[in-house]
Amino acid sequence: MITASAAGEAPFHTDVSYSESIHCQESDRLPRDVMQIQQEDSSIPPSPYEAHPHLPIPPFQLQLDTPHDNGNGTTEVQQSQAHALFAQLAHQTLGSAETGTSSFPAPFDIVTPRSLERRYADSAYDSESLIGEDARTLASYITNYQYENGRRYHAYKDGAYWGPNDEQANEMQDQSHHMYLLTLDGKLHLSPIDPTPQQILDVGTGTGIWAIDIADAYPSASVIGTDLSPIQPEFIPPNCTFEIDDATVEWTYPEDHFDFIHIREMFGSIPDWDFFLAQAHKATRPGGWVEVLEHSVRPISDDGGVGPEHFYTTWGNTVVRMGEVFGKSFAIWDEVKGRMERAGFVDVHEVPFVWPMNGWSKDPKLKELGKWNQLRMHDGVEGFMLRLLTTVGGWSYDGAQKFLEDMKKQLKDTSVQAFLPGSVVYGRKPLLD
Repeated sequence: MITASAAGEAPFHTDVSYSESIHCQESDRLPRDVMQIQQEDSSIPPSPYEAHPHLPIPPFQLQLDTPHDNGNGTTEVQQSQAHALFAQLAHQTLGSAETGTSSFPAPFDIVTPRSLERRYADSAYDSESLIGEDARTLASYITNYQYENGRRYHAYKDGAYWGPNDEQANEMQDQSHHMYLLTLDGKLHLSPIDPTPQQILDVGTGTGIWAIDIADAYPSASVIGTDLSPIQPEFIPPNCTFEIDDATVEWTYPEDHFDFIHIREMFGSIPDWDFFLAQAHKATRPGGWVEVLEHSVRPISDDGGVGPEHFYTTWGNTVVRMGEVFGKSFAIWDEVKGRMERAGFVDVHEVPFVWPMNGWSKDPKLKELGKWNQLRMHDGVEGFMLRLLTTVGGWSYDGAQKFLEDMKKQLKDTSVQAFLPGSVVYGRKPLLD
């Protein structure tokens, strides 16, 4: 299930989903090399949640390696294009939920685990209460991913976030989650939350890995993870849901609602942290907790190994400068405590941590963290900086790649005892008098 919202609107659910396979009758089989699907209607009705109408979706082609005949008179075509292609196809084939019309002749069905679940499960949400085609249009829109320099980026609020949402980037997010677990000695949070929380929010959930873990840890809680990208897995705990939402605008959650709000690695994503934390404060119940985990993007050292002319210094200054031009700070990690206190939180605690840039440390825990950090940075540095450098900074693609290669080389140098400082900050919303 996809849940979506636009600025100023409450998140809502829609049943349009990607397809893992397409089944069509033997008599309707298209040529083996290419399935060419033409739209009968070249435009999609504009969504009221967008400031501009949808552009027409051009005809597209699905390249097949070898169509697989499953032996029962049907041909199964495995997914080989971006999710956006199937979302567009779903919009075209599903037609109107009210009339049952479709631009393809029956039988033609999109089969997914979620579609089967929708058919046979007793859903608590009435899909007919949605606004028909507009819901499908928005679902197609948020999965119509953007592609730049070989990387895939989110479609909803395109350009609001600098990082890609492709598989390589998602693996880096999951590696970061592992590093935070190592840092916190296996804990999912440091806040002393109620042992039976009812409502938990994960802002900027990414792949949803933390939200899923916290839902398993607290079966009493209803866990919501929000993000700009619908990249979370389909099979999740029953007490966990994901919503497509923009956390930088006014929140639509009820006041005094959440027992715990988790915010992690939102650097470079928030234009106004004071407004953002004020929204979190408003949505937290009295006595509830908010926890923010951030780290620096400037590698430093205690022994003077990273001086003003060192590449790490150039790297850090470049990232911070890109954030300034972008209008979203990458230097928030050491400002969170003061900003939370100004937002009205009490009992605010700050717990520092460090991530070595590679395995130079003799401390076993730091050495392991350093090796993971080296892997994360080496494999993820392109996703971290490519869009910022080329789009925000105006660098050429070749110039950006040279800069990224220099970073990868530097990460191998264990003679430089560099690290990224970071902090876990958590605070409580005061109880009512």
